[in-house]
Amino acid sequence: MSTNPLRDPRDRRLPRVPEPCALVVFGITGDLSRKKLLPAVYDLANRGLLPTNFALLGFARRDWGDSEFSELARSAAREHARTPWREEVWERLANSVRFIQGSFDDDAAFDELAANLSELEGSHGIGGNAAFYLSIPPAMFPTVLKQMERTGMAESTPDRWRRVVVEKPFGNDLASSRELNTLVDSVFTADDVFRIDHYLGKETVQNLLALRFANELFEPVWNGHHVDSVQITMAEDVGIGGRAGFYEKTGAARDVLQNHLLQLLALTAMEEPVEFSAEEIRTEKLKVLRAVSVPEPEDMERFAVRGQYEQGWLAGQRATGYRQETGVADDSTTETYAAVRLGVETRRWAGVPFYLRTGKRLPRRVTEIALVFKRAPHLPFAPTDTEELGHNQLVIRVQPDEGMTLKFGSKVPGSVMEVRDVAMDFLYGEQFTEASPEAYERLLLDVLLGDATLFPRNAEVEASWAVIDPLEEFWAGTTPQPYRAGEWGPRAAEDMLAAEGRSWRRP
Repeated sequence: MSTNPLRDPRDRRLPRVPEPCALVVFGITGDLSRKKLLPAVYDLANRGLLPTNFALLGFARRDWGDSEFSELARSAAREHARTPWREEVWERLANSVRFIQGSFDDDAAFDELAANLSELEGSHGIGGNAAFYLSIPPAMFPTVLKQMERTGMAESTPDRWRRVVVEKPFGNDLASSRELNTLVDSVFTADDVFRIDHYLGKETVQNLLALRFANELFEPVWNGHHVDSVQITMAEDVGIGGRAGFYEKTGAARDVLQNHLLQLLALTAMEEPVEFSAEEIRTEKLKVLRAVSVPEPEDMERFAVRGQYEQGWLAGQRATGYRQETGVADDSTTETYAAVRLGVETRRWAGVPFYLRTGKRLPRRVTEIALVFKRAPHLPFAPTDTEELGHNQLVIRVQPDEGMTLKFGSKVPGSVMEVRDVAMDFLYGEQFTEASPEAYERLLLDVLLGDATLFPRNAEVEASWAVIDPLEEFWAGTTPQPYRAGEWGPRAAEDMLAAEGRSWRRP
C-alpha cells in the first residue's frame, strides 16, 4: 500500500483510515447494534473514515437473508445516524453487507461465517483483517470464543489481524472477571482484545486529559493542597426499561460504578503520562485504581449507601417504583442507586475524599466530574459580605451539554462589597463548528485502527473489581434504602457528606 511521503506519521490532525477489513457483529439484531453500532458504521462511512474495501457481517438467530438484514440495517442507521443521511453512502455500504443465520452452538453456522470471511478476501479485498464485536450476554462468551478458536477465525498472522471487542460487564466480581479474562486471552492475544467502555469514547472525557496536561493553568492546583473533595456523578432520569433480567443480576454498582465511574476517577486522579500512548496512559490509570481505598468495615454503613427507587413523579409524569417494573421480584433487593466515599492513597490525593454516585429515576440525566476547592485561608471581608460565597468549583460535564464550568467568587455590582458565586461556561457546541462524534463512532474506529488508548486492559478491570467486591460483600443480605422517583437519592447519601461538613453538588 502506498503512503504519502509528505505526511508525518506522528501528525494526528489528518484523518486516520483503517486498512481494508471486515466488522463481524454477533447479536446484530439487539438494541445495542440497532441504536449504536449500525448508525456508527454509517456515520464513519459518511465521514470518509472507513476503508474502501470494507465489509459488515451480522450473525444472529433470525432467519433472514442478506437483503432482509440490509434493510433492517438501513432503517436502523437512518433512524439513529448522527450525520445527514446520504443514500449513495448507504448504497456503497449495502454492497458489502452479509448476514449469517445460526445459534452460537451451531458449528455449521460458524463454518459458514469463516468461509464468508475467506471469500471476502478475494471479492472485497479485505485482506483477511477482521474485528469481532460480541454484542451478546456475557454467559455466551465462552461458546462463541470456542467456536472462533475451533474455526481459526481468532488467529492473527503476520499477514492479517483479528481483534475482538468485549462489552461490559466484564464478569460480576473479581473471580469471574479473572476467569473471563483468562478465557478471552486464551483465544486472542492480549493486544487484540478491546474491552469497550463507551464513556471513554466521549469527547469530554478525552478532553479531561487535554485540560490537565496541555495547560499550565490547572495542574498546579490539581492536588490535595488545593482540592477539598471530588464528586463524580452519573445520574439517569429513566428507569430500567425492559432490562429487568440483566439489572436484577447486576445492580447499579456492578453496572456503572465498577466501570464508568472508576474509569472517570482514574482519569481525574492519574499522573501525567510520559507520552500520549495507550500503554503509558493505561500504566498511570492502573496506578490510581490500585491506590483506591474503600471505607473501613466499621465505616461502611456511613460511607457506602445504596438505594432503590419507589413510585414518584418525574418531569410531570408518574413514575412506577422499581419493584413494580415488569420482570422485577416483589421483594427485590437490587440497588438502583449507589454512592460511596473512596480515597486515593497517593502523594497527590492523600486525604481527599472522592464521592461517587450513580442512580436511576433521578431528576435529570447528567454525568459530571466536579473538583471542589478549599476555601481561601483568609477572607478580609465582613462575614455578611460573603454569605453567598461557596467553594470554587471546576466542573467537567461529560453529558449532556458537554463542556466545562468554572465557579468562583465575584463582587456584585453596587455601592457595597458583596461577593457571591458566578459561573464561567465553556460549551463544545458553541466553541467548535464540528459536532462531536458519538462515542461508539470513535471507539469502533479505534478498534479498526488498532488504537487501544481508550480501552481498559484486564489488569484495570481486575483492579476495579477489587474496589467493588468489598462493597458488594457489605451490602449482601441488606435492603436498599428507598427514595422516591424524582429525588436525588436516599437521605443516607446526603447524610454521608453532611457528616463531614459537605454536601452534594446539585447538577
